[in-house]
Amino acid sequence: YHTMIHENIKKFMDGFHYDAHPMGMLISTVAALSTFYSDAKQVLDPEVRRLQILRLIGKMPTLAAYAYRHSLGLPYVYPDNELSYAENFMNMLWKKTEPKYVANPVLARALDVLFILHADHEQNCSANVMRACGSSQADPFVTTAAAAAALYGPLHGGANEAVLKMLDEIGAVEKVPAYIQQIKAGRGRLMGFGHRIYKNYDPRARIIKQTAEEVFQVTGRNRKLDIALEIERIALQDDFFIQHKLYPNVDFYSGIIYQAMGFSPDMFTVMFAIPRTIGWLAQWQEMIQDPEQKIARPRQLYTGYGLREFVPLEKRTARPMAA
Repeated sequence: YHTMIHENIKKFMDGFHYDAHPMGMLISTVAALSTFYSDAKQVLDPEVRRLQILRLIGKMPTLAAYAYRHSLGLPYVYPDNELSYAENFMNMLWKKTEPKYVANPVLARALDVLFILHADHEQNCSANVMRACGSSQADPFVTTAAAAAALYGPLHGGANEAVLKMLDEIGAVEKVPAYIQQIKAGRGRLMGFGHRIYKNYDPRARIIKQTAEEVFQVTGRNRKLDIALEIERIALQDDFFIQHKLYPNVDFYSGIIYQAMGFSPDMFTVMFAIPRTIGWLAQWQEMIQDPEQKIARPRQLYTGYGLREFVPLEKRTARPMAA
């Protein structure tokens, strides 16, 4: 029953503009959950913490699906707790008038794989925000909303959408070699390649690549996958990319899969946030349990101007206004 949300949350979501971004709706409604569960503020109580974790993991797909259907002007679909986590999400996304939604098993498994691979990954930007916000003992709903807001930024959660734009720009397999030469000449970046941590082939990308092949056997072949495979083939044999340790990362194939499954690019970050909520909550739980944990307070070293003379207002010269 943790998948269910209060009817007033649905009314709240109804208030969003018809073209509101799904991620903005998700962040807002996750934060709003804090007002429905006053016990969530008891973050030092282990049983209360466990309950809020279950609530958040259960409700994130519901909120995400409602945001998606709101953007399309479709009625909301209630959760079906007889289905698996991925199948229930697909049910809330795509059910129409049929009495019982039956998910394609290949697509449901692909979603499971993507969710597992995106669940957590070290001290990334959003995990750091989760810890910083949670260190003040704020409740997990608002801390998760803060982490999701960090993920919303294009430098964190927008990489797979950037890959799709690149593949569209290339347009055809035969144009890949020329595009690679353009990248090597310093004109542009190869999206979906390279990682701050991995200096070799991202193991998650290898699994997602195989998953993409399985998905396209169901949805039909997409030229974007063929372009991506050709980029990878050339880059893995090119000394330039080998020397710079540029290999496919987790974002290189994930957007192609999501698009093939029917998601528009503005849902990609939402699809990232659902499984990453589990990682955020795991990091939050670990931090709260640490007896030495204190509120986050980074030091700031001033590197600006040196000592300057104060000029009274009446002696200051007005600067000309910019044209």
